[in-house]
Amino acid sequence: MNPEVSYRNRKSDCIWLVVLFLVLAGNGKSWAQRNGATGTGQTGTAAAPTAKDNPAEPAKPKTDSDTKTEVSIQDTGTTFKLRVNLVQVRVVVRDSKGNLVPGLAREDFQLYDQGKLQMISTFGVETPKTRLQRAEAEAKTQQREEAAGPGEKVTLPQRFIALVFDDINLNMQDAMVLRSSAKSLIETLEPTDRLAIYGTSGQIGQDFTSDKEALENALLPIVPRPKVGQATLAGASTGVNHYMADQAINNGDTQALAIVTQQILRSMYGGDARMLGTAQIMAQSVLEQELMARETENEFTFRALEDVVRRMLGLPGERVLLLASPGFPLTLPDYLYESELTERALRAGVVINTLDARGLYTPDLLGDISQDSSGQSATTAGPLAQYRLQQQLENEYVLGDFASGTGGVFFHNSNDLAGGLKRLVEAPETSYVLGFSPQNQKMDGKYHNLKVTLANKQKYNIQARRGYYAPKKANDPEQQAKQEIAEAVFSQEEIRELPLELQTQYFKTGDGAHLSVVSHIDIEGLHFRRADGRNWDNLTIATVVFDENGNFLTGGEELYKMRLLDPTLVRFRQTGVTMKSSFDVKPGKYLIRQVVRDSEGAQMAARNGAVVIPQ
Repeated sequence: MNPEVSYRNRKSDCIWLVVLFLVLAGNGKSWAQRNGATGTGQTGTAAAPTAKDNPAEPAKPKTDSDTKTEVSIQDTGTTFKLRVNLVQVRVVVRDSKGNLVPGLAREDFQLYDQGKLQMISTFGVETPKTRLQRAEAEAKTQQREEAAGPGEKVTLPQRFIALVFDDINLNMQDAMVLRSSAKSLIETLEPTDRLAIYGTSGQIGQDFTSDKEALENALLPIVPRPKVGQATLAGASTGVNHYMADQAINNGDTQALAIVTQQILRSMYGGDARMLGTAQIMAQSVLEQELMARETENEFTFRALEDVVRRMLGLPGERVLLLASPGFPLTLPDYLYESELTERALRAGVVINTLDARGLYTPDLLGDISQDSSGQSATTAGPLAQYRLQQQLENEYVLGDFASGTGGVFFHNSNDLAGGLKRLVEAPETSYVLGFSPQNQKMDGKYHNLKVTLANKQKYNIQARRGYYAPKKANDPEQQAKQEIAEAVFSQEEIRELPLELQTQYFKTGDGAHLSVVSHIDIEGLHFRRADGRNWDNLTIATVVFDENGNFLTGGEELYKMRLLDPTLVRFRQTGVTMKSSFDVKPGKYLIRQVVRDSEGAQMAARNGAVVIPQ
């Protein structure tokens, strides 16, 4: 693989993140000034809470120092402490019959990072009940009564599924079965699911949506796309496949070269031994053509999958890429592409589930009956069949690698493709979320192997992510903090290190609306730093608006600087801090995501909200 291409891909991702931070941070006037975000209704500054903010408490006289000098809102940089890196590992446990194992506790698990046992600092159990409770809590935001019509509910997207058909490698029969199976899958989608449909050829594309009719229409173009492989010469089929070409060119397999030479000699020169040298040169050329053609197809497939992973990077929820493919054999450059794609998926939080589109297949030892087999003889037919068999066996390895490398599932050796697709997209009835903070972690960006076992050594099947990448050491702690905030924004996990309450309201303005996000932060647990007779801390507040399909629409980030005198700190601890952020939007359904981070304690809070603005 060209290292320059790899560098450009990584560089483009970095540029994307920089653009994201600029979008969040804004420029020119402060975001508070642009959107009218204030603590008590004043633009650009925040004052101590008043009786208006807290009706149950009478207004208190100001101290001898104007509160405006104690609290301000701006978009300037600040110094951040780095928070301890928390690594989360989702675990699914099944018994020998494939049944899920419920009822496990924290002490039942052991988690190893690079072979070293780690302390599990956080533990959670995910079930349909807990997911429903979380969805109800997220949708329970205070809005004006006219925000939704009678009986209308806001359904937040929880899971984003990219269904990718490998139409470069599919045959027509497999494509037809997959189309029917995918249609059954679409009919079973939950309101919290968003599905996208893509093809590795680049000729199929339906972005994430819950519109079932649009998704079913996207299945119609799923047919095999023309291949550049299966080399032929002067109309005579050589029977060469990718595995055979790889063995001959890259691994010095002289038998493969001899077989192709004999086929060309028989089909083109009637077996004339005097043309043996010419036939051998032509055989070498055929093998090289086939190898180059298949490597081109594989590279195209990998690039298409990388594009899908990039698309999923900014989605606010669980991300699953489901690859339906008959598989394809890999050569040395392909292993590098495979490793890069797995790394990219891990960094983006994308689990890759794979389905062998061949189902429960019988190895094809005869080859494509549409091709001329006149060049075959009794001495070449047997070895050719073995090469075909070996390629069909190796085709599935790439599917297994993608699944195991990202903590996914590989569904194969079954003709129930509809059931396989459903299994690969549905959330398990019971899963466990383990969290740990790596001990003495070096921030070098290196890959760490993870292993999860059961303390009682029961022989259960454990599905969990295989590893993670340590964060890279940042020269500027502020940039590291911004990265933490951005990663939290494009997640849907609730973080409750700080008490944060989120409410939404709107005002109709002609054909649009003015959407306000009101947040209340309890600062009782903040760790203020004492300096110059005051209590110092900074709150960074990032608010982002997504549409109902998880597409980023708008957002902003502001810095709430507190330099509080002791009397003001006492009042703030009693009343908390109230902030308001405003956005101009069109009528529709919106997901609100807000992340708050303090600089002194490096504590975070993240909450989800939703609002429906009718036409």
